[in-house]
Parts: sequence; structure tokens; C-alpha cells
Amino acid sequence: MSVEEERTEKVARTTSGRVTSNKMDKSIVVIVERKVKHPVYGKIIKRSTKIHAHDEGNECMLGDEVTIRETRPRSKTKSWELVSIDEKATQLN
Repeated sequence: MSVEEERTEKVARTTSGRVTSNKMDKSIVVIVERKVKHPVYGKIIKRSTKIHAHDEGNECMLGDEVTIRETRPRSKTKSWELVSIDEKATQLN
């Protein structure tokens, strides 16, 4: 077996969420919600995580549904990048 055959391609984690902030240059904050079951009572509870992601084109707006993927660390808090905008938020003017 050669070295190339032993290596396998890592698949980056992807997740989707809603943009809550786009005030930074080339950065967005995405809130990812998940549902977990309470260990004792069994009730389904919503839990959320804020993730800082890289947005190269500054194309995301507040409220957009986006898909992000894990990547190399780009700064102290950013290690995710924007893959696609799934649904644009409606603008009220």
C-alpha cells in the first residue's frame, strides 16, 4: 500500500442557521439551534450556539438562512466559512 492509498479525505462538518449579526467586515454571526431531550424529565428543549463565520463577499444580511462549513482557523474566534445562502430575509422598508 502506498501513502496515498492510506490517506482518506476528511469531510468538513456543515451546519445551517440564521444570521444574527453582519456588522463586522467579512464576518457574520450565525445562531444554530438544536433540540435536545432533558435527561431527567424528557421534555424537548431548544438550545442554541453562536458561531462566527467568514463571509468573503459581505453578501449576508440579517435574518438570512445560511449553510456554513468548518475550516481552518481564520482568527481567534472564526473557524467556519459561508457555503451558501439558503433563504434571503425579507426587507421591511
